[in-house]
Amino acid sequence: QQGQLVAPVVANLGPLEDLTLTPNPDEVEEVFTLPLDHLLKEENQGYTHFRAAGRYAYTLPVFLNGPHRVWGLTAIITELTLELLAPGCY
Repeated sequence: QQGQLVAPVVANLGPLEDLTLTPNPDEVEEVFTLPLDHLLKEENQGYTHFRAAGRYAYTLPVFLNGPHRVWGLTAIITELTLELLAPGCY
């Protein structure tokens, strides 16, 4: 909506214990993981409804019940990825 280009990347990086990540602190507050089975459980999936000008405007996915709430663009990308990776489960 604001003219920014986003290029999500999905990769298998091997065991997480072997990774050393150094994200840009100006762009990334925290790095965390959620197991695929957590994301696929229906009780961890939800939607947030947004209003604009006093009316329903749009709905976005949200992933709950973990140490963090995954929402916004990250949740949209996660939802699209789950649809590709687990079409019969999501």
